[in-house]
Amino acid sequence: MKCLAFVPTKDGAATKAGLEAVSYAVSCGAEVTAMMAGPISGDSGAGAAGASKVLHVSDDLKDEAQLAQAVAAAAEAEGAVLVVAPHDHVGRAVAPRVAVRLKAGMVPGVTGLLEGATVQRNVFSGKAMAHVSVHTDRKVLTTTPNAFGVNQGEGQANVESFAPELEPAKLTVTGFDASSEDGSVPLPEAVRVVSAGRGLKGPEHWGIVEELAQALEATTACSRPVSDMGWRPHHEHVGQTGITIRPDLYIAAGISGAIQHLAGVNQSKVIVAINTDPEAPFFKAADYGIVGDAFEVLPKLTAAIQSLD
Repeated sequence: MKCLAFVPTKDGAATKAGLEAVSYAVSCGAEVTAMMAGPISGDSGAGAAGASKVLHVSDDLKDEAQLAQAVAAAAEAEGAVLVVAPHDHVGRAVAPRVAVRLKAGMVPGVTGLLEGATVQRNVFSGKAMAHVSVHTDRKVLTTTPNAFGVNQGEGQANVESFAPELEPAKLTVTGFDASSEDGSVPLPEAVRVVSAGRGLKGPEHWGIVEELAQALEATTACSRPVSDMGWRPHHEHVGQTGITIRPDLYIAAGISGAIQHLAGVNQSKVIVAINTDPEAPFFKAADYGIVGDAFEVLPKLTAAIQSLD
């Protein structure tokens, strides 16, 4: 089975979510060609993830419709019957367009390997799993970030220039301002996340959250009320109406655990809840619970982690 994996890039490197898509396709038994657009260094890790070849579009395409045209053209050129993309903000915009162009069935946000014509995905905010069958000749899937991991092989993919015919861009990017300059891993790709809510009582107290995150090499997050009040930027809001995450470790301090918040974090592998209220709903969903004041618990956790160095 031949597969075309779309791998988004950032600052000249393949994203972790993109390389996860490559590894996913390899795990499904596919022969994988990756497609990347914009400046890259070597094969950008695609070979180690399992790809045998990289089709490289030199233009740094920002228009998602053009990206979809390039991916569809690459799939046609490679004779791919499976197209895989990460279920991130780029993949979610590109994959449906590719499916239309290829007249392919599509399943978004898969969490299980493709077996025959059937694949698994979470539904009802992660409360259940659906097994979806796709019987079209070609299939398009998007992979949930952090659900599969990245293969750590020693392979090197052959990089070939690829210049598909593209329609004029309808979207023009005239400038770009990063929402964060601290170099932290984006929330959808983070393997460890430290989050806090109104229990921190104000933005001036966020230092203890950031210190714990730094000690854990984690990314910071927050609940919706915190972002709505302007204590933290909106790109840190996790939950049903914010960003859905699936880290290995999620620490929530001063968050009660409303169902809307849990819907965005309940696929975390390990959840640690810290709250002064022993009846907080979060404790029912947590793997570990600490009944205590975040102002006392977080600094002690930070000190304990730093002592391990």
